[in-house]
Amino acid sequence: MRHIRSYVDNAKAKKVGGDSSVNNLLKDIQQLAGDVEDLLDEFLPKIQQSNKFICCLKTVSFADEFAMEIEKIKRRVADIDRVRTTYNITDTSNNDDDCIPLDRRRLFLHADETEVIGLEDDFNTLKAKLLDQDLPYGVVSIVGMPGLGKTTLAKKLYGHVRHQFECSGLVYVSQQPRAGEILIDIAKQVGLTEKERKENMENNLRSLLKIKRYVILLDDIWDVEIWDDLKLVLPECDSKIGSRIIITSRNSNVGRYIGGDFSIHVLQPLVSENSFELFTKKIFTFDNNNNWANASPDLVNIGRSIVGRCGGIPLAIVVTAGMLRARERTERAWNRVLESMGHKIQDGCGKVLGLSYNDLPIALRPCFLYFGLYPEDHEIRAFDLTNMWIAEKLIIVNSGNRREAEDLAEDFLNDLVSRNLIQVAKRTYDGRISSCRIHDLLHSLCVVLGKESNFFHTEHNVFSDPGNVARLRRITFYSNNVMNEFFRSNPKPKKLRALFCFTEDPSIFSQMTHLDFKLLQILVVVMPRKYLGYVSIPNKLGNMSCLRYLRLKGLMFGELPYSVVKFKCLESLNTRMSYISVPSGVWELKQLSHLHCRDLSASNGCFSISPFSPNNMYSLPNNLQTLMGLNGKFFQPRLLHQLINLRKLGIIEASDSTIKILSVSSTVPTMLTSTLEVLKLNFSGHTREQINLSSYQNIVKLHFLDLQTMPNNSEAFPPNLVKLTLGRLAVDDHLLTVLEKLPKLRILKMYLCTHKDTKMNISGVASNFPQLQGLDFLRPWE
Repeated sequence: MRHIRSYVDNAKAKKVGGDSSVNNLLKDIQQLAGDVEDLLDEFLPKIQQSNKFICCLKTVSFADEFAMEIEKIKRRVADIDRVRTTYNITDTSNNDDDCIPLDRRRLFLHADETEVIGLEDDFNTLKAKLLDQDLPYGVVSIVGMPGLGKTTLAKKLYGHVRHQFECSGLVYVSQQPRAGEILIDIAKQVGLTEKERKENMENNLRSLLKIKRYVILLDDIWDVEIWDDLKLVLPECDSKIGSRIIITSRNSNVGRYIGGDFSIHVLQPLVSENSFELFTKKIFTFDNNNNWANASPDLVNIGRSIVGRCGGIPLAIVVTAGMLRARERTERAWNRVLESMGHKIQDGCGKVLGLSYNDLPIALRPCFLYFGLYPEDHEIRAFDLTNMWIAEKLIIVNSGNRREAEDLAEDFLNDLVSRNLIQVAKRTYDGRISSCRIHDLLHSLCVVLGKESNFFHTEHNVFSDPGNVARLRRITFYSNNVMNEFFRSNPKPKKLRALFCFTEDPSIFSQMTHLDFKLLQILVVVMPRKYLGYVSIPNKLGNMSCLRYLRLKGLMFGELPYSVVKFKCLESLNTRMSYISVPSGVWELKQLSHLHCRDLSASNGCFSISPFSPNNMYSLPNNLQTLMGLNGKFFQPRLLHQLINLRKLGIIEASDSTIKILSVSSTVPTMLTSTLEVLKLNFSGHTREQINLSSYQNIVKLHFLDLQTMPNNSEAFPPNLVKLTLGRLAVDDHLLTVLEKLPKLRILKMYLCTHKDTKMNISGVASNFPQLQGLDFLRPWE
């Protein structure tokens, strides 16, 4: 498997163009790799399980079957190699260093067109920045996702300021840069003679730039290595002379590395009016009257709809306008373009967007493609996304440590954001990514690439290749009709590893009674708000023995069957945003790391004991890091001693008993006070006890709902508390004097809280609220 993966990764990195023979070869090898992966996942657990018991004959049977499957794989490897040799298929690029292909971007950089529409504010800001004598490092870094007009803006900027410098130069760097060629190009433009360029060019260029005030535009830098070479020749541009460097890059980290945080200027998509203005300019390129005077109102509306589908991306707008210029200016012709917008824009922008995908490290590519499994413009929780990556083994750490895997997954997500492929929707109190989304144009790229590589399919393309239906590995559905048709035509989706259902009703559960999902690892069912009803989940659900991640969301009422105990691999279970209850068998899942439920209580048999019989309680999984929705009636001191790795704890129907257990240091193990980071307590009924959380050194996020008796002093709060949320509380002046003394509090939220006076005094004077950055109120209904 290691050899196959290495071969595929190497071939992907080296292949160029659209050679169909190479693509077919890669497809065969990728299919082979997928089958090997399936084989390992199917047989190794069986053999390992059999080894635990005295079942020698059964173990031998599994091993023999496994060995026969391996022999089949070897024969397929030999057959693929025979095809490669017979048809002389070479899956490597042309290594002729003297062959430099014609690059349209290189030509565009030197073209006369520098028209900027919708970027005037960006232009004025950057121009002032460039001419500021105190600009740190003398660098301006224009970054953003592909197609936003970074090069267009940089060219106009360069053209307007170059005459205020003694010498200037603009060069295109590209994905495969050659430092020598770039330096020669700069040397010609800044005025080195032919003799100076031939003899000791690097020293001559550096000497010239040291004494002259220069501005240089480095367009389309992809990585920091080329800068490490160039900066050996380019002198420091933050000298007294006032030289400047402008760079454009799709990767914010590249700009940050070259010019620091202050140099970064992130381009955003155009607003709707600027988008339509650019569209109008391109549509009427050859018309004397650059307006819609002779167009019907319906045609104008269609034009606005087309522009809306471009998502504010100038490249998409220009490509679409180009297609429309080649058609009649009629409602019928334009409507046809509107109906096929996704494919046509993708065809026009595919090469530009594909460069960003090809620049991704091999390990990061499937993580990027995963965004295509969600609907367009869907806000995706980072926690869910990274845990699915881990569940599918897209994130692997040698140690096998879950915390290390989660940290690496977070690094991967940050890398995608830095490359401007993913947009941050929300951040947490400490600046980490809370949720994100992907631009529609890049979402379409994911869908196209996912289908090509058989990484995933959507319901829109699932039947486009009938011969490949049985080999589907991941699929996402948006309608029940297509989903039901798919499962009717493919009753044994043995290869399926991830199933996403964003459908109107939960008919997927009825499919579980007769389908075989033996390799399924991810199941996500999200219902729209308009569905409301009881869901019957059959016991057959328990046949998914490889399932690692299960999430149910929507107004669904029902319960998971006890057969979930068969999900021995389950790592994450989330039913919190539904009314689906979980059975007591959930505690037998020893691999479980994250459990989110609405109410873990006796009402759903989760503990199946009386609260007065603590000795009968199940032992909890040692791996458990998140436990949300635990009913306070069953929160007991012995429970704390089992939660040795717990980082997030949420208790509903908390009471005085809950306060006593959490506050008494003798009942709380030292391990928990050092690991717990998030605590959410929802109280019911009147409480008299004073809560004291001073021993919890690592709690940074605290949530109190309906707590009657708040702490009397700031010392009773966790010492490193950063975010505090208070809900449905009576806030008085004394409580405010307590809160204002919290030394590290950055975010304070109060929702549905009351205050007896007409004015609430939250003062930041002197030492009050020394670090508060965010204050959020939601007042009660009046």
